[in-house]
Amino acid sequence: MRSYTVNRELFRGKPLYNITILVLLTALLLSILVAVTFGTMRLPIEEVYQVIRCELGNSFLRLPIPEKWAPGTPIHDVVWLIRLPRLVLAAAVGMGLSISGVVIQAIVKNPLADPYILGISSGASLGATVAVMLGVGIALGSNYVGVMAFAGAFCVSMAVIALANVGGRATSVKLLLAGSALSAVCSAFSSFIIYIADDDHSTSKIVNWTMGSLAAANWENNAVILAVSLAGTLFFLTQYRTLNLMLLGDESAIALGTDLHGWRVAYLVVSSLMVGFAVYNAGMIGFVGLVIPHSTRMLFGTDHKRLIPIAALTGAIFLVWADVLCRTILPGNEMPIGILTSMLGAPVFIYLIARKKYGFGGGD
Repeated sequence: MRSYTVNRELFRGKPLYNITILVLLTALLLSILVAVTFGTMRLPIEEVYQVIRCELGNSFLRLPIPEKWAPGTPIHDVVWLIRLPRLVLAAAVGMGLSISGVVIQAIVKNPLADPYILGISSGASLGATVAVMLGVGIALGSNYVGVMAFAGAFCVSMAVIALANVGGRATSVKLLLAGSALSAVCSAFSSFIIYIADDDHSTSKIVNWTMGSLAAANWENNAVILAVSLAGTLFFLTQYRTLNLMLLGDESAIALGTDLHGWRVAYLVVSSLMVGFAVYNAGMIGFVGLVIPHSTRMLFGTDHKRLIPIAALTGAIFLVWADVLCRTILPGNEMPIGILTSMLGAPVFIYLIARKKYGFGGGD
């Protein structure tokens, strides 16, 4: 099967694409190394890197850690247990949300779609609301709110698939309509639960969670979300031909010998898993899965073979620096990252819509 692209991208050619990937990989690594020096607590830059070097040397080469930078010291704990884990989490979440956005836009053939338009956001919010306001899932441990949010996001995604298949096979339009309907239902139930509970403390907790935060990052959970984001990205990279066909529509795909129905469901399941783990670890972070795919598609075209890795790296870099801004923009305080991404993403999105300078695929 051959690949279908619209030759309207700004950058063309394999050499330039390879250079771009190398530049983005380098930029991501440098972004993390530079971002770890920022924070409310001022630390000597050389000591920040000494802590990282000593921990890596101990992990891989079993080298002893000098007492000055040993676990339990303030500088070690701030760098290795607080700052670096949240930056790794930011990169993993940014990657997962960006790739989910790319895929969902292809699934519904709508450049205005993002990981939350199919009801995933509202499902996660409902799960968190039920957990906090009604105590459901408290037996799952200290992270029960995140677990219930993940369960809500995943269940709503499955419900969207089931609803879209009622009365015939699911299409991109039916998925979009089903997602919008279930999103409204979940939002209504969340508001109803908050209203009847009349608990100001719990309501405040729900509001804070829906704003998004990377503050609870730790290495154990990071390993899981990073593995999920990388695995999902690699999986969709192998599916670039089918994703390209989705931009042409079902009739064209069938004429070319591919039935998109099963693939559409499978891709939605994998995307929901990626978004669910992101929601579980960081709460609600909007516009990443909307703006990043738009921006990369404008520059590199609609061929998913190139779009997926570039969007993954760009999303990771974007959220790393968004986290830096959240920790530094308000002296002595931290802004919820969901607020910042919305403040940055909404104007960019409006600008992208106003330009109308690129096609979404299939010759549109």
